[in-house]
Amino acid sequence: MAGGELTSARLTQAYLDRIAALDDAGPQLNAVIELNPNALSEARARDEERKAGRVRGPLHGIAVLIKDNIDAVPMVNSAGSLALAAHRPKQDAPLVAALRDAGAVILGKTNLSEWANFRSDRSISGWSGRGGLTRNPYALDRSACGSSSGTGAAIAASLAAVGVGTETDGSILCPAAMNGLVGFKPSVGLVSRAGIIPISHSQDTAGPMARSVADAAQLLNVLAAAEAGGDAAAQAAAGKRAQDFAAALDADALHGARLGLLRDTGVKTHPDQDAALQRALKSMRDAGATVVEVRMPTEGKWNAAEFQVLLYEFKDGLQRYLQNSDAPVKSLDELIAFNRANAAREMPFFGQELLEQAARKGPLTDPAYRKAAAQARQLAGAQGIDALMKKHKLDALIAPATAPAFMVDPVNGDQFGGSSWGAAAVAGYPSLTVPMGEAHGLPVGLVFMARRWDDAKLLSLGYAFEQLTQARTAPKYRVTLSP
Repeated sequence: MAGGELTSARLTQAYLDRIAALDDAGPQLNAVIELNPNALSEARARDEERKAGRVRGPLHGIAVLIKDNIDAVPMVNSAGSLALAAHRPKQDAPLVAALRDAGAVILGKTNLSEWANFRSDRSISGWSGRGGLTRNPYALDRSACGSSSGTGAAIAASLAAVGVGTETDGSILCPAAMNGLVGFKPSVGLVSRAGIIPISHSQDTAGPMARSVADAAQLLNVLAAAEAGGDAAAQAAAGKRAQDFAAALDADALHGARLGLLRDTGVKTHPDQDAALQRALKSMRDAGATVVEVRMPTEGKWNAAEFQVLLYEFKDGLQRYLQNSDAPVKSLDELIAFNRANAAREMPFFGQELLEQAARKGPLTDPAYRKAAAQARQLAGAQGIDALMKKHKLDALIAPATAPAFMVDPVNGDQFGGSSWGAAAVAGYPSLTVPMGEAHGLPVGLVFMARRWDDAKLLSLGYAFEQLTQARTAPKYRVTLSP
């Protein structure tokens, strides 16, 4: 673009053509739920600015896809639900406004697991009533995971340069790992949560999904600069958002680093994944890192408390969003009633048990909520990650992210193979997944976790690992891996 060989309008049109070829026709990835009707006019405006000598930054004229639980004018924001299929917010979420201010072109919205996978314990990752099923571009009958499944599949298939996902517990890291991407979940509060359909104010955050750590860092620079508002977590992040995460990347960051390899996380690894891990460990040790095996003293002990926190916070946060954004349904009870009245379209495969459990919860002043919230934070944070890193003098924790992508199963729901990111999710700490290799052509990722506000350090360690291994391969859109 700087040399005049490419314009944003041509690039945007190329992505639109690729979406038509791969998402709508061809393998029918079904990753993009809605296109921005103004994408090309936005791109032309950025081209005019460039001609006039105004370049806003590295994302000037670059196409970005946004998960469909983030407000972005003039598009619908639905969380994949038919109940919100006519919901068009009147203003951008602050992170979307920041992207536009940085010169990015908002290409469209991506599909997701409906209600960010907080509707049923028998859900199908990547399926929503409004958007249908998103498919994994590495094997179309395998899960793209979720809940940021559409962003994961779309960026893996190069339907945009970068994408924005959101995470409560694995919703960026899982689709990134299973779609061969870099996925970064920032420290909670680093990126504004305003204008995002919520699950949990304790754990929710938006974050970048990209094909390289450098791209993720450039996107994070913009996301972290968004107007934070009065959010308590954002206030705690004051002074942390102005960093240049891209400039902090260091290909030699592993030299002298101490990494704790987490054991007993519950991930059901494949032999090919184990072999990829051994290669990864050798590469890091050869680069000057010290790797020690460690075990999380509180592993999984936070699960029950976390679940209660999510039920309480989902009800509270969702009802605030619905009422403040002039949505077609105004409460969780109205949403539940809508789903029952439209069960043939909304609940053909699984129900809404989680919505119903959340609806029975009281206010956030309940002693049961306060006890669960304090317990979850302590077990995952102070007694978990913090204690482990202090004991072993670690710079970061590492582990296989999750098992390779499982088959889509509309009858039994997700056959999930476990995860390693839970402590960081519950504590609100940063976590990163970087491609580590493949198992029969299915991507597998390596997770990095660290203390709160160690975002730049974590990205730099992941960048150094990525430069050593270059493990990502492009998808081949195979119909199946079955014999």
